Amino acid sequence: MVWIAACGTKSQIRPGDTLEVAFEKSMALYERERYREAANAFEIVISIGRGTDIGQDAQFYLAQSYFKNRDFLIAASEFQRYSNFYPRSERKQEADFMEALSYYRLSPRYNLDQTDTYNAIERFQLYLSRFPNSERATEAAAMIDEMRSKLARKNFEAAEQYMRLRYYSAAAIYYGLTIERFPETTWAEASLANQIRAYVIFADNSVRARQAERYQKAIESYESYLQLFPRGENRSRAEAYYDRAVAGLRASQTASGDES
Repeated sequence: MVWIAACGTKSQIRPGDTLEVAFEKSMALYERERYREAANAFEIVISIGRGTDIGQDAQFYLAQSYFKNRDFLIAASEFQRYSNFYPRSERKQEADFMEALSYYRLSPRYNLDQTDTYNAIERFQLYLSRFPNSERATEAAAMIDEMRSKLARKNFEAAEQYMRLRYYSAAAIYYGLTIERFPETTWAEASLANQIRAYVIFADNSVRARQAERYQKAIESYESYLQLFPRGENRSRAEAYYDRAVAGLRASQTASGDES
C-alpha cells in the first residue's frame, strides 16, 4: 500500500491506492481527455513509482498529457526527460519525435522570434540521424523543409525592409544570407534576383568612384543566378537588372577614363 494525497472523486487518486490503481486512474483521466488532471495524476504516480515500469509509463503519458493539452513547452521538456531517463526504451523513438513536434507546434509566424523553430529543426535532424528508417522520417523531413522555408522568408522580408528604407547594401547582404543559408527554398531564387537589383540601385546612388565595383557585384550575382536557377521564374527580371548593371559599368568606366 502507498500513501497518496487525497482527492475528491472516485476517478482521482486516494490515500491507500496502490501504484497500479493510481496509474489506472491516471490513464482513465487521460482516456477521457481530461489532460490537465491526468498530468497532475501522472506526476503523483511518478513521485511514488520512480524506477518502476509503471513510473516509466507514467513519465511517457505525462508528456503526452501536456502535449494534448497544448502545453508544448512543458511537453518538450517531459519527452526529453523520458528519453534521458529511459534511453533503451522502445518508446524512445516516439518520445524523440514528439519532443521535436512539440517545438514545431511552438514555432511562430515568420516575423516573430524563431528560437523554437531552430529548436524544432535541430531535434528533427537529430531524430533523422538516429532513426533514418523511421516510418515518420518523411514527415520529419517535410516539417524541416517547412520551417527552413519560414526562416528563409524571415531573412527575405528583412532584406525587403532594408530596400524600402533605401539601405541597399544591407538589403544585398540579407538577400545573400537567404541564398547562402537556405538555397533549397523558393525564397533563394527570388533573393538572388533581388540581390542583383539591390546592387544596381546601390551603384546608381553611389559616388562615381564606387560605382564600378558595385555594378560588378550585380553582374556577379547575375552569373550566380544563371548557374543556380537557369530556369528561375524571376529570370526575366534578373536579365533586366543585369542589362542595367552592364550599362552602368560601362558608363562609370567611360567617365573614369574621361577624368583621367
